[in-house]
Amino acid sequence: MRTPTLPALLIHVPLILALAACAQTENVRTGKAAFAGWQADAPGVRRHIKPSDLPAPPAVTAADAEKSIANPAKIVSQPQGAVPKVPEGFAVQVFATGFKKPRTLRTAPNGDIFLSESDAGRVIVFRPDASGASTKTKVFAENLDRPYGIAFVPAVNPQYVYVAAANQVVRYPYRSGDLKAAGPAEVIINNIPTKRHWTRDLAVSRDGQRLFVSIGSASNLGVAGMPDMTPEQIREHERIHGRGAAWGEEANRAMVRVFDPTGKNVRTYATGLRNCSGMAMQPGTDNLWCVVNERDHLGPNLVPDQMVRVQEGAFYGWPWYYVGSNEDPALKGKRPDLKGNVRVPEVLIQSHSSALSVAFYDHDAFPAEYRGDAFVALHGSHSTPDKTGYKVIRVRMKDGKPTGEYEDFMTGFVLDKDRVWGRPAGVTVTRDGALLVSDDANGTIFRVVRR
Repeated sequence: MRTPTLPALLIHVPLILALAACAQTENVRTGKAAFAGWQADAPGVRRHIKPSDLPAPPAVTAADAEKSIANPAKIVSQPQGAVPKVPEGFAVQVFATGFKKPRTLRTAPNGDIFLSESDAGRVIVFRPDASGASTKTKVFAENLDRPYGIAFVPAVNPQYVYVAAANQVVRYPYRSGDLKAAGPAEVIINNIPTKRHWTRDLAVSRDGQRLFVSIGSASNLGVAGMPDMTPEQIREHERIHGRGAAWGEEANRAMVRVFDPTGKNVRTYATGLRNCSGMAMQPGTDNLWCVVNERDHLGPNLVPDQMVRVQEGAFYGWPWYYVGSNEDPALKGKRPDLKGNVRVPEVLIQSHSSALSVAFYDHDAFPAEYRGDAFVALHGSHSTPDKTGYKVIRVRMKDGKPTGEYEDFMTGFVLDKDRVWGRPAGVTVTRDGALLVSDDANGTIFRVVRR
């Protein structure tokens, strides 16, 4: 796909209205029904996967750890007349199009929209007009290695924009309304390893004194890059790097790290997160959440992707365990000391859905019951016979805590068992309360509004 020139981005994009093709359902799919593939997807369909619903793992060995069922979807152009499906009462518009792998979307305090155009190595800024449509568009920063995470520091009156590229975290001087970085990139964290997982997201605490960066694993299960260590060596490693921290090729990976705004005091915050691709601070709190891509070698229904509250010092299982004290059979008996010390995720999402980003809804433009819930973009599976993901889901919250349920919000990207025309990647809530969704298959950003 051709990288758009800036003049092309300034062209007004036609409005596309998409009314829901199906009615909301009051039933929640549980048990085996919760694992149904793309044919069961539709706006309003609800699922609740519980740890007790998980099947027994297959008998696999360490030699099987990097194997998975390869079933990549064929990406095709958006068919004429095809539009994403959303719940009744909502409509979808094209906000902008013509990008090379548009991924993370973030809304600046002044309402500008920042986009990581990962394959083009740049960050784009949009300034919506009064109607919410994309008008003024500029390149904020470029010459980056697969930029992904974006954060504004401090949150209320930012002085810097931080960008997490695959290999480093940088920051640019910024004043509200800047459409181009006011100065060159300042390297904050350097030499982040780039093998395999490269999506580095960022989040910032409410007081702006702590920033968080997620760094995914270098492998599926770490068996080739983590030589055995003695219990004494493991204890010494964990003393420095944290409980459950991986080592060898996986050192300082599969974790969330925390640092101060100048890049000093970088340390481990949480471990055992195979690939925390998207992070968000829950509005009004210092609760850090991330959505996690889990391992691929245990069949179509293991291991579920997750949305977890990231707690300091917590261990989430990878590579030895999953969803609590379920031991990965490929690493059987390797770390009995960790059993019982694995934090269980708050929300389990269909395995291999590839959860990439999360945004909380804290506005009034959508119906009142949406306030406080979270939207998660599911990029779509490649290692299961029956496709999962390729949609945006709404994670249901009650009194600030997940109920465990999630609901299909935007679907319709899968054409059949072989072909898809869209892959949701980024989500953000705009200042006027609309939801923006980036589709990196066809380079489009959609805007969802209440009709």
